[in-house]
Amino acid sequence: MKETIKGEKNKLAGNFSGKTPECGCDEAGRGCLAGPVVAAAVILPDDFDCPELNDSKQLTETVRERLRPIIEQEAIAWAVAIVDNVEIDRINILNASILAMHRAISGLSVRPVFIIADGNKFKPFEDIPHQTIVKGDGKYLSIAAASVLAKTHRDEIMQQLHQEFPYYSWDKNKGYPTPAHRAAIREHGTCTLNRMSFDLLGDKKKVVLKRKKPRKKRIDNDSPGLFDN
Repeated sequence: MKETIKGEKNKLAGNFSGKTPECGCDEAGRGCLAGPVVAAAVILPDDFDCPELNDSKQLTETVRERLRPIIEQEAIAWAVAIVDNVEIDRINILNASILAMHRAISGLSVRPVFIIADGNKFKPFEDIPHQTIVKGDGKYLSIAAASVLAKTHRDEIMQQLHQEFPYYSWDKNKGYPTPAHRAAIREHGTCTLNRMSFDLLGDKKKVVLKRKKPRKKRIDNDSPGLFDN
């Protein structure tokens, strides 16, 4: 993974619409077999300067964790929200990803006048104009910042959930469909955090697996912003 060289100027754009405050949105965990999808919304100041910031997928875990407090401290406003696996199964992952972004925007302490969202799918949020941007997390600072927050907060959630279901190794795979993760599902069965509408075993067959005992606690997604400033 490429890391920005110290002193190198960030090439990502600061604003798309020319209006302020503009909010960037992104999500993490869309392709996972378990756990929530997590989205972030970020409004950055016009003079925000962070040479290392980029699409979170292009950064190492160490760099992402280093950037998270910088973004949270220097952003005008930020919020992170989730949609859990039960709701993902009910409304599908695309709608769940958009819903998570809407919840994150709702959690902002400052109302944006324009929204830019990573990807090519989004639904209107209230009366605020928006624009989808394919690979926007590698083009605009606010979307890149949202991608870092969504990724780091979701990784933290999966690290915590790993303590309850250690046999899936979510501390390593974070719920993504690695061969070892699928092998663990085949061996141990599913749990209350699996996305049952997904191809859990990688064979696209509808199978019924034994389920582990229900968790004592569930992630609360009642509030629009699970974490915010």
